[in-house]
Amino acid sequence: MSEILKHAVPKAEVTASLAQVRETVTGVIADIRERGDVAVREYSEKFDKWSPDSFRLSDEEVEKIVASVPEQVIADIRFVQDQVRAFARHQLDSLREFEVETLPGVRLGQKHIPVQAAGAYIPGGRYPLTASAHMTIITAKVAGVPRVVACTPPIRGEIPAATVAAMRLAGADEIWLLGGVQAVAAMAVGTDSMRPVNLIAGPGNAYVAEAKRQLFGEIGIDLFAGPTEILVLADEQADPFVCAVDLLSQAEHGPDSPAVLITTSREVAEKTIAEVERILPGMPTRDFAEPAWRDHGQVHVVDSLDELYALADEFAFEHVEVLTAEPRLALERMTQYGALFLGEGTCVSFGDKVIGTNHVLPTRGAARYTGGLWVGKYLKTVTYQEVNDTGSQALLGRLCGRASRVELFEGHARSGDVRAAKAAGDELPWNTA
Repeated sequence: MSEILKHAVPKAEVTASLAQVRETVTGVIADIRERGDVAVREYSEKFDKWSPDSFRLSDEEVEKIVASVPEQVIADIRFVQDQVRAFARHQLDSLREFEVETLPGVRLGQKHIPVQAAGAYIPGGRYPLTASAHMTIITAKVAGVPRVVACTPPIRGEIPAATVAAMRLAGADEIWLLGGVQAVAAMAVGTDSMRPVNLIAGPGNAYVAEAKRQLFGEIGIDLFAGPTEILVLADEQADPFVCAVDLLSQAEHGPDSPAVLITTSREVAEKTIAEVERILPGMPTRDFAEPAWRDHGQVHVVDSLDELYALADEFAFEHVEVLTAEPRLALERMTQYGALFLGEGTCVSFGDKVIGTNHVLPTRGAARYTGGLWVGKYLKTVTYQEVNDTGSQALLGRLCGRASRVELFEGHARSGDVRAAKAAGDELPWNTA
């Protein structure tokens, strides 16, 4: 049995908020389709108070901005990017192209082709999320994408220098100071000043996530990455202080970021709630973390680890931190999550910022059907076929004729008949010429 010590707001309230977001995004996309750069500039002025002569930074501007960033920051960016690049290369190495001969002279193959243009959305607005540059741009470049367009908004009217440095060091081909729905729409549909891309990747707020959702199909997207989620799984040995700190570490992302604890210990649950209430008033990011915890925080107490893992899979959350005596059991017991963080020594913030795995992960239950951003998202796995043995041409031609006529596809059948006729002299009774 599960006992809920802290509830989130009713789902109806969340649904109503999303409806308003959907309506706003629909209007912005339609306007940018019609008026292009003019509309992009108006929305940038409206939402970000930003209207430079050009939203795209020149190479000279980028170099000047990078030079203004402290050496230690640049060194840290390079170190983290090395971790992300190494992990992405391991992912690429796990993908295999092949060609096999399945029948005499019948060769079937698979190869991976990178998309030719990708858009990388790096959130900003309030916080300079430099790590998102690593995750979206480096992964695309390791996949072999020749053109990566990177967009990030200004922060309170200022250029986010560290983010621009991260974008350049990651290998972005174009860097634009442009954010929100207007950036996503411009990358997707194109304007006079920006050529469209084939796929857009990167996290963002509810408006960015909705823009990607509405444009999916016209372009590819990585996944639906909405407000950040954290699920902490704890048994009786877990430290409530650590549980509280880590829950709040993700709640500070935004006022709509869910932070949930599931534990087998009522004592851990109660002490964690008390620690959150103790720590929260002194947090510099309290204005985001407090409403996130108030409205979207939950605490569940269950009777056993079996119930703990079962309930965790029902949540299908983005980040799952496992603070139990045997954290690696989660690898066997869980199937629905974006990323696991195993043991007290491995916090979600490591994944967000420094460890090398990708932090663009599925939210809002999308972990039920997809994992996070990885090098394979930028690749199209395609197949090819070749039949150059006459015996196999005849065999497949006759089989194709029979199989197609079962489905009443006479045109398909005749295409197979012709191969059998060319290879083995079969008659073509339907050919009256």
